[in-house]
Amino acid sequence: MGIDDTLHATTLALTDDPGQHPHVFARAFNTGRGTVVDEVYEPGGVLVTEPGRSVDTAAERVGANQRFLDLGLPIAVNPRQVYVADDIALLIVDWVIDGTDPDGRHVHVEGTATDVARRGVDGRWRYVIDNPFGTALGWSPAG
Repeated sequence: MGIDDTLHATTLALTDDPGQHPHVFARAFNTGRGTVVDEVYEPGGVLVTEPGRSVDTAAERVGANQRFLDLGLPIAVNPRQVYVADDIALLIVDWVIDGTDPDGRHVHVEGTATDVARRGVDGRWRYVIDNPFGTALGWSPAG
């Protein structure tokens, strides 16, 4: 199973259920398009790229997510815990990217994300903070 090349929409249907937001992220990721992935973030949303390093602009997030998208493999998510206080949600999400990359190598990357989402004035949830590896050490595409 690879990236879904049949999805051509330029906008993503966001959710009014914070527990479904990780699934919205997965659908966006599985388009293989960084600009679609970026729709799940608030404009100033933070993506933690490695411990102690984060980015907070659309261009930086698209670039940082691209290293995962370049694997050409789908992501699967499993929200483990969802805590909501008014318009803020803490999401603990297990995720995995597994398969054969374009160069024929087996790839297995997984983590438990610690994410914060906020409900916008439109009632839809977006990431304020996306920390894909939670408290883990992180991952580098080179090894």
